Amino acid sequence: MQNNRLNKALVPAIIMSMFGSSMVSAQAFPTRPVRIITSAAGGGNDFISRIIAQGISGPLGQQVVVENYPSIIATENALRSKPDGYTTLVTSSNFWITPLIQKTPYEPLKDFATITMIDKAPTILAVHPSLPAKSVKDLVAIARSRPGELNYSSGGVGVSAHLAAKLFKSMTGTNIVGIRYNGGGPQINALLAGEVQMTFTTVTSSAAHLKSGRLRALAVSSAAPFVLLPDLPTVAATLPGFEILSVDGMLVPAGTPAAIINRLNQEVVRFLNQIDVKERFLKTGVEIVADTPEQFAAAIKADISLMSKVVKDANIRVD
Repeated sequence: MQNNRLNKALVPAIIMSMFGSSMVSAQAFPTRPVRIITSAAGGGNDFISRIIAQGISGPLGQQVVVENYPSIIATENALRSKPDGYTTLVTSSNFWITPLIQKTPYEPLKDFATITMIDKAPTILAVHPSLPAKSVKDLVAIARSRPGELNYSSGGVGVSAHLAAKLFKSMTGTNIVGIRYNGGGPQINALLAGEVQMTFTTVTSSAAHLKSGRLRALAVSSAAPFVLLPDLPTVAATLPGFEILSVDGMLVPAGTPAAIINRLNQEVVRFLNQIDVKERFLKTGVEIVADTPEQFAAAIKADISLMSKVVKDANIRVD
């Protein structure tokens, strides 16, 4: 009888010895400032990071500091950090697209663990008013009848607008010539000037020009209508399966304890789901997602699978 009592008394101690360090670390976390590493100051990820930092510092009971670096350096700094939850990375979908088109020092889902997808946004398929296309169907017909004559602009290799155009060409079997510009500004200016006939661009970059009639919107690249443009059809309505989104998310170095990942997810998601925060993000042309670590990881895997085919078919490489 005494041995049975002793064994029962030892059970909690054994459990604590197995899981205790993780439980204690999660309960104590954080005991010092938390870093959010992200890309250059003034960009979209910087804006997102600073809003989140302000929103979660109170609930975490610690200061949350944003550190800015050029995109690949930001990722490398996060990669070299201890997997203890004190260093997070806020980045965009380029984080998992870039390794498909050039060599990188990291593997997205091997070297990092997901916290949450922060937001998502479609691109807008826009054309110059001189092009007599009022729909995706019209555009496809014109492109097929004039192979090699239509041009599209892109602001960089591997960005969502570039990949959207490549996917469009692949799914329609059209010969549309890509012209690369140095950034989103020159990309949209080329369309305004009539140097190109079409482009995939962000909502914020094109909104004023669409409203003024200097550009014509044909569709959005999301699978479902976009909340800011509910009457604009999707490309997928004409080309089933078409979807390209620009995504922002938060990650941590692989090996970070699950309990700490869940704590970070809980605080970030709770903050992002506030109505005023959702409205603030929506004004910048993006829609809050705030999902689980598992959902974000699954979304990355699905996008890598789709984009791998696009990159391979289009032979997109950066040497």
